[in-house]
Amino acid sequence: QVQLVESGGGLVQAGGSLRLSCAASGSISSINAMAWYRQAPGKQRELVAAISAGIPAYYADSLKGRFTISRDSAKNTVYLQMNSLKPEDTAVYYCNRYSPVIAAINYWGQGTQVTVSS
Repeated sequence: QVQLVESGGGLVQAGGSLRLSCAASGSISSINAMAWYRQAPGKQRELVAAISAGIPAYYADSLKGRFTISRDSAKNTVYLQMNSLKPEDTAVYYCNRYSPVIAAINYWGQGTQVTVSS
């Protein structure tokens, strides 16, 4: 099983930017679609963005134009560039394979905390 390690989170003021990285211990080239998810305190984990070769990346409606997902299969790494951050973006961010049913994913890395202050 591929192990995932997220990094790049931190404390940032509203309007600021962060770039998250997700390093996989094994090859992700065989994983068709990768995604970023987030979980805010007291809320369910939600899909943030997903990327798959040959089709446009997917973004949650509230994030379009602010977040950009990218993937470097040679480095087994997935990135999430986050701009114009808002306090409501505060959450723990996770990467994983894309699944239309988040509950079907049974392995998660430790995630990376993003805190946006107003």
